[in-house]
Amino acid sequence: MAVKDRDRFSTTTRLRLLGEQTAARVYRSQTRRQARRSRLTGRAALLALVLCSLIVALAYPIRQYVSQRAEIAELEQRRDEARERVEQLRDLKARWQDDAYAEQQIRQRLHYVMPGETGYIVIDPDVAKQSRTTRGAADRPWYAGVWDGIDKADAADR
Repeated sequence: MAVKDRDRFSTTTRLRLLGEQTAARVYRSQTRRQARRSRLTGRAALLALVLCSLIVALAYPIRQYVSQRAEIAELEQRRDEARERVEQLRDLKARWQDDAYAEQQIRQRLHYVMPGETGYIVIDPDVAKQSRTTRGAADRPWYAGVWDGIDKADAADR
């Protein structure tokens, strides 16, 4: 019995028992990890599959939503610009309703003078030199310029 007690308390025996216990603990923890991994892997795969299908299912509607929002923003901007243009045209129409403004514009654009007034047109010497060399606009009658103005105004509306 004394020999068994000695073997039981010897360093070699204790180290061997300690090694076996440690190996058993490591083996148990590895099997638990593997069991967890196998469970998490299946769950992770299912979760990844669900997320991918949601992304695929929602990709087209989200793309459509974003493009429609951009189109709406562009249309709202165009609407605001059109309203601003309408206001400008209303102001211009109101000004043309005033006889004094119409008379001023006729005098300025067509060089009309009232009876008893003397009209003068001052020509810039540089412009006169250019017109003598080109002779395109100087040879035209005055009403050609009026029609050109009407054509330009008509083209601006389109």
